[in-house]
Amino acid sequence: MNPYRYNKQLWKFLLLLFAVIIGVASLVYTNYLVKSLSKSERTKAEVWAMSTRSIVTMPDVDDQFISFIYAVRDSLTLPAIITDQKGTIIFWRDLDSNKTNIRSEDSIQADLAYDPVYFEKQLNGMKRMHSPIVIDLDTGEKWYVYYHDSDALRQLRIYPYVQISLIAVFLIIAYSVFNSIKRSEQNLVWVGMAKEAAHQLGTPISSLMGWLELIRIKYEAEDDSVLNEMERDVQRLEVVADRFSKIGSTPSLTNHNVYRVINDYVNYFRVRTSDKITFVIEGDRHVEAMLNIQLFDWIIENLLKNAVNAIETEGKITISISENIAKEEIFIDISDNGKGIARTNFENIFQPGFTTRKRGWGLGLSLTKRMVSYHKGQIFVKESEIGKGTTFRIILKSNLRYEPTQV
Repeated sequence: MNPYRYNKQLWKFLLLLFAVIIGVASLVYTNYLVKSLSKSERTKAEVWAMSTRSIVTMPDVDDQFISFIYAVRDSLTLPAIITDQKGTIIFWRDLDSNKTNIRSEDSIQADLAYDPVYFEKQLNGMKRMHSPIVIDLDTGEKWYVYYHDSDALRQLRIYPYVQISLIAVFLIIAYSVFNSIKRSEQNLVWVGMAKEAAHQLGTPISSLMGWLELIRIKYEAEDDSVLNEMERDVQRLEVVADRFSKIGSTPSLTNHNVYRVINDYVNYFRVRTSDKITFVIEGDRHVEAMLNIQLFDWIIENLLKNAVNAIETEGKITISISENIAKEEIFIDISDNGKGIARTNFENIFQPGFTTRKRGWGLGLSLTKRMVSYHKGQIFVKESEIGKGTTFRIILKSNLRYEPTQV
């Protein structure tokens, strides 16, 4: 199991669990508050209805008691409507005065002059919101009290969803910051290790170059093919050391012919690989791009090594170069007829530490993706099928294009 991916998944799970716990707790507690406040508002609506009934049905009560009843009734701050058994509106409270067009809210139905459409809309809304409070009169008739929730209760109902949204935003930001810090720490470690490796390689490489010159002089073998290949390998080590020394710094890019650069490296790589593997370079030979030769060779090297490892016995590796002139892009497709990659791993293979081999650090394609980004390009698995092979695609921005001169 890839430890990097496992830890990342674990942190995702913990953050999600944290969000769910807070969300559930918020919903449960808010639901409790909503029920308590809703019960309190229903009691207020009942008190208002009873006080209104008292004012209408007990006209001979002394003024002091009537004042008390008025004070109790006026303490209600909920929009409410009272209807009779036929559904006719008798009294109302805290509705829009511009819509009701009424002289006094204590007027009886005979003196009411109201907007029927507005009242019907309000009454229907109240009916949908709460069951009516039924008041039995001394005459045997019944009144029905309907009311709206207060603004505070309506806001409290939506509060947990607002809170959950804010928590989600916070978790997204926290997750992004955590990932950024973790990536920065990893980058610092890799940069330090790379520069130290380059420093350590410098001395033995210089010594090997000196020993090769001594061998040529001692045995008078200036044009010996074996020594020439050894020298190429030592020079290759110098290139590798130079690559590692440049990790963490911005590479310099210069204009190069893409086909020529790839062909030069393939010629070097071909003689150091099994002769059962065939290399083919095809496509446009004249496109150019801004490249850093050391890093670009490293990109091609990693992809070719992966292709060779994917081919168990003998096979073919094809490098196809093409250009999309309209978008000013260069496509470099590297294909093999090896064992292929499962579709579920198309993205995972570029993660640090991911590998399907028994031996290996799983850093090759991660570094490759980083180096392609230095060239302001993209790399991805274009297509792959288990048992049939894989094609990686590199997309670079094209630079100048020239036509070869005739000899």
